[in-house]
Amino acid sequence: MLDASGKGVADAAVYALPAGGRADPRGPRPTVAIEQADREFVPYVTVVEEGTTITFPNRDPIMHHVYSFSPAKSFEIKLYTGKSPSRILFDKPGVVTLGCNIHDWMIAYVLVVPTPYFARTDALGEAVLRDLPAGTYEVHAWHPRERAAAAARTVPLAASAAQRLEFAIDPKPRAVKYKPPLDRSRY
Repeated sequence: MLDASGKGVADAAVYALPAGGRADPRGPRPTVAIEQADREFVPYVTVVEEGTTITFPNRDPIMHHVYSFSPAKSFEIKLYTGKSPSRILFDKPGVVTLGCNIHDWMIAYVLVVPTPYFARTDALGEAVLRDLPAGTYEVHAWHPRERAAAAARTVPLAASAAQRLEFAIDPKPRAVKYKPPLDRSRY
Protein backbone atom coordinates (compact mmCIF):
# COMPACT_ATOMS: atom_id res chain seq x y z
CA MET A 1 0.00 0.00 0.00
CA LEU A 2 1.60 3.22 -1.16
CA ASP A 3 0.64 6.86 -0.91
CA ALA A 4 0.91 9.34 -3.80
CA SER A 5 4.61 9.94 -3.07
CA GLY A 6 5.40 6.21 -3.14
CA LYS A 7 5.80 5.92 0.62
CA GLY A 8 4.34 2.86 2.38
CA VAL A 9 1.07 3.35 4.27
CA ALA A 10 0.76 1.58 7.62
CA ASP A 11 -2.50 0.44 9.18
CA ALA A 12 -4.34 -0.33 5.95
CA ALA A 13 -6.46 -3.45 5.62
CA VAL A 14 -6.13 -5.82 2.68
CA TYR A 15 -8.60 -8.66 2.25
CA ALA A 16 -9.55 -11.18 -0.42
CA LEU A 17 -13.06 -12.38 -1.22
CA PRO A 18 -13.60 -15.43 -3.43
CA ALA A 19 -15.05 -14.21 -6.73
CA GLY A 20 -17.95 -16.65 -6.35
CA GLY A 21 -19.18 -15.17 -3.06
CA ARG A 22 -18.38 -15.45 0.61
CA ALA A 23 -15.41 -17.39 1.89
CA ASP A 24 -15.95 -20.40 4.12
CA PRO A 25 -14.81 -19.71 7.69
CA ARG A 26 -11.62 -21.56 8.64
CA GLY A 27 -12.87 -22.64 12.04
CA PRO A 28 -13.10 -21.03 15.44
CA ARG A 29 -11.90 -17.46 15.53
CA PRO A 30 -9.42 -16.42 18.19
CA THR A 31 -10.39 -13.68 20.62
CA VAL A 32 -8.63 -10.45 19.67
CA ALA A 33 -7.53 -7.73 22.12
CA ILE A 34 -7.49 -3.99 21.49
CA GLU A 35 -5.64 -2.47 24.43
CA GLN A 36 -5.71 0.95 25.93
CA ALA A 37 -2.13 1.97 26.67
CA ASP A 38 -0.70 5.44 27.24
CA ARG A 39 -4.25 6.75 26.69
CA GLU A 40 -4.43 5.40 23.12
CA PHE A 41 -6.06 2.37 21.52
CA VAL A 42 -3.48 -0.18 20.41
CA PRO A 43 -3.56 -1.05 17.59
CA TYR A 44 -5.01 1.92 15.73
CA VAL A 45 -6.53 -0.40 13.09
CA THR A 46 -7.67 -3.98 13.67
CA VAL A 47 -8.99 -6.29 10.95
CA VAL A 48 -11.12 -9.28 11.96
CA GLU A 49 -13.33 -11.86 10.32
CA GLU A 50 -17.02 -11.46 11.11
CA GLY A 51 -17.92 -13.58 14.11
CA THR A 52 -14.76 -12.58 16.02
CA THR A 53 -14.89 -11.57 19.68
CA ILE A 54 -12.80 -8.62 20.86
CA THR A 55 -11.76 -7.68 24.39
CA PHE A 56 -10.57 -4.23 25.47
CA PRO A 57 -8.05 -4.56 28.32
CA ASN A 58 -7.14 -1.25 29.96
CA ARG A 59 -3.39 -1.13 30.68
CA ASP A 60 -3.54 2.47 31.90
CA PRO A 61 -3.66 3.50 35.57
CA ILE A 62 -6.85 5.45 34.79
CA MET A 63 -10.38 4.55 33.71
CA HIS A 64 -11.59 4.39 30.13
CA HIS A 65 -15.10 4.15 28.64
CA VAL A 66 -15.05 2.36 25.27
CA TYR A 67 -17.92 2.83 22.83
CA SER A 68 -19.00 2.70 19.20
CA PHE A 69 -22.12 4.03 17.51
CA SER A 70 -21.19 2.47 14.15
CA PRO A 71 -23.91 0.66 12.16
CA ALA A 72 -21.71 -2.47 11.94
CA LYS A 73 -21.46 -2.65 15.75
CA SER A 74 -22.87 -0.37 18.40
CA PHE A 75 -21.80 -1.03 22.01
CA GLU A 76 -20.63 0.59 25.21
CA ILE A 77 -18.29 -0.58 27.98
CA LYS A 78 -18.66 1.85 30.87
CA LEU A 79 -15.78 3.13 32.99
CA TYR A 80 -13.28 0.45 34.01
CA THR A 81 -9.62 -0.34 34.52
CA GLY A 82 -7.70 -3.58 34.07
CA LYS A 83 -9.32 -6.60 32.48
CA SER A 84 -12.05 -5.96 29.91
CA PRO A 85 -15.37 -6.39 31.76
CA SER A 86 -17.00 -7.84 28.66
CA ARG A 87 -16.25 -9.41 25.30
CA ILE A 88 -17.87 -7.90 22.24
CA LEU A 89 -18.90 -10.08 19.29
CA PHE A 90 -18.31 -8.39 15.92
CA ASP A 91 -20.91 -10.22 13.87
CA LYS A 92 -21.62 -7.85 10.97
CA PRO A 93 -19.18 -6.73 8.23
CA GLY A 94 -18.25 -3.06 8.09
CA VAL A 95 -16.19 -0.32 9.68
CA VAL A 96 -16.48 0.16 13.44
CA THR A 97 -15.10 3.40 14.88
CA LEU A 98 -14.04 3.19 18.53
CA GLY A 99 -13.85 6.03 20.99
CA CYS A 100 -13.34 6.72 24.67
CA ASN A 101 -16.04 8.82 26.32
CA ILE A 102 -13.46 10.30 28.71
CA HIS A 103 -10.52 10.98 26.35
CA ASP A 104 -11.80 12.41 23.07
CA TRP A 105 -8.47 12.05 21.25
CA MET A 106 -8.64 8.26 21.60
CA ILE A 107 -9.89 6.77 18.35
CA ALA A 108 -9.35 3.44 16.62
CA TYR A 109 -10.97 1.39 13.88
CA VAL A 110 -12.08 -2.20 13.45
CA LEU A 111 -12.73 -3.44 9.93
CA VAL A 112 -14.94 -6.53 10.07
CA VAL A 113 -14.63 -8.59 6.88
CA PRO A 114 -16.60 -11.63 5.60
CA THR A 115 -13.47 -13.65 4.84
CA PRO A 116 -10.61 -15.34 6.70
CA TYR A 117 -8.12 -13.94 4.17
CA PHE A 118 -6.97 -10.57 5.46
CA ALA A 119 -3.97 -8.67 6.80
CA ARG A 120 -3.00 -5.21 8.06
CA THR A 121 -0.11 -3.33 6.48
CA ASP A 122 3.07 -2.78 8.44
CA ALA A 123 5.15 0.41 8.64
CA LEU A 124 6.45 -0.24 5.10
CA GLY A 125 2.91 -0.58 3.74
CA GLU A 126 3.23 -4.33 3.20
CA ALA A 127 0.76 -7.08 4.05
CA VAL A 128 0.76 -10.79 3.28
CA LEU A 129 -2.39 -12.85 2.82
CA ARG A 130 -1.68 -16.50 3.57
CA ASP A 131 -3.23 -19.89 2.83
CA LEU A 132 -5.57 -18.82 0.04
CA PRO A 133 -6.75 -21.82 -1.97
CA ALA A 134 -6.43 -21.63 -5.75
CA GLY A 135 -9.19 -19.60 -7.33
CA THR A 136 -10.16 -16.12 -8.37
CA TYR A 137 -10.37 -13.41 -5.71
CA GLU A 138 -11.56 -9.87 -5.45
CA VAL A 139 -8.84 -8.12 -3.43
CA HIS A 140 -9.79 -4.99 -1.49
CA ALA A 141 -7.75 -2.36 0.32
CA TRP A 142 -9.07 0.03 2.95
CA HIS A 143 -7.62 2.71 5.20
CA PRO A 144 -9.56 4.76 7.78
CA ARG A 145 -8.28 8.07 6.42
CA GLU A 146 -8.47 7.34 2.68
CA ARG A 147 -9.88 10.21 0.65
CA ALA A 148 -11.37 7.80 -1.89
CA ALA A 149 -11.75 4.04 -1.84
CA ALA A 150 -9.13 2.09 -3.77
CA ALA A 151 -10.60 0.05 -6.61
CA ALA A 152 -10.83 -3.67 -5.89
CA ARG A 153 -8.73 -5.95 -8.07
CA THR A 154 -9.76 -9.32 -9.50
CA VAL A 155 -6.86 -11.73 -9.21
CA PRO A 156 -6.63 -15.35 -10.38
CA LEU A 157 -4.44 -17.39 -8.04
CA ALA A 158 -2.99 -20.78 -8.92
CA ALA A 159 -2.21 -23.36 -6.23
CA SER A 160 0.96 -22.50 -4.28
CA ALA A 161 1.46 -19.33 -6.34
CA ALA A 162 2.51 -15.98 -4.94
CA GLN A 163 0.99 -12.82 -6.36
CA ARG A 164 2.18 -9.29 -5.62
CA LEU A 165 -0.28 -6.40 -5.84
CA GLU A 166 0.25 -2.72 -5.23
CA PHE A 167 -2.52 -0.38 -4.18
CA ALA A 168 -2.15 3.39 -4.14
CA ILE A 169 -4.25 5.44 -1.76
CA ASP A 170 -4.34 9.07 -0.76
CA PRO A 171 -4.82 9.13 3.02
CA LYS A 172 -5.57 12.35 4.86
CA PRO A 173 -2.95 13.18 7.48
CA ARG A 174 -3.84 11.86 10.91
CA ALA A 175 -5.42 14.66 12.92
CA VAL A 176 -3.34 15.39 15.97
CA LYS A 177 -5.60 16.08 18.90
CA TYR A 178 -4.21 17.56 22.08
CA LYS A 179 -3.41 14.88 24.64
CA PRO A 180 -2.81 16.56 27.99
CA PRO A 181 -0.06 15.22 30.24
CA LEU A 182 -1.21 12.56 32.66
CA ASP A 183 -1.65 14.10 36.10
CA ARG A 184 -0.64 11.14 38.27
CA SER A 185 -1.53 13.06 41.45
CA ARG A 186 -5.20 12.60 40.55
CA TYR A 187 -4.95 8.79 40.41
